[in-house]
Amino acid sequence: MLRVGLTGGIGAGKSEVSRLLASYGAVVVDADRIAREVVEPGTPGLDAVVAAFGEDILTPDGTLDRPALGAIVFADAEKLKTLNAIVHPLVGARSAELQRAAPPDAVVVHDVPLLTENGLAGLYDLVVVVDASPETQLDRLVRLRGTSEADARGRMAAQATREQRLAVADLVIDNDGPLEALEPQVRAVWQELRERAGQQS
Repeated sequence: MLRVGLTGGIGAGKSEVSRLLASYGAVVVDADRIAREVVEPGTPGLDAVVAAFGEDILTPDGTLDRPALGAIVFADAEKLKTLNAIVHPLVGARSAELQRAAPPDAVVVHDVPLLTENGLAGLYDLVVVVDASPETQLDRLVRLRGTSEADARGRMAAQATREQRLAVADLVIDNDGPLEALEPQVRAVWQELRERAGQQS
């Protein structure tokens, strides 16, 4: 089994790379998706988040109001730390469970947005970074996702710098260009991952 950490800044295109790798046969463990699962209504995770931040972060139907919580934690580093201390251990436990369930010769890709920020590179056999310039990230967030420029800049500032991410990379996928330039790069990375998994199995 080859354990791969996949990361990239917001708007860099990591989700598209993750989707392509899954289509080629990678077992993708999506930290963002798991982070949503562990705070669904009725979970101990949601109870802990409400205990820390109050009932105002719930929608009328009892689900987590992500924009409301985001507005609180992205404006306050200490509150973000509090949230991470609740959610990250739950995500880690579920990720480990999914990895254990994968076949012995699998390429298990852990899609982890905050891999660099949380010093997680050492957990993986290698790290793949999806790289894009800050200008490209900002453009995609504002133009494609409809995020306000101020909010986009705030979210980017809350993450590691481009240089910090590249410093932990074993393989880099350059996604500064158009979508059609991405697929051949991802396929080449997949071939390399399959070869490395074969060497390990």
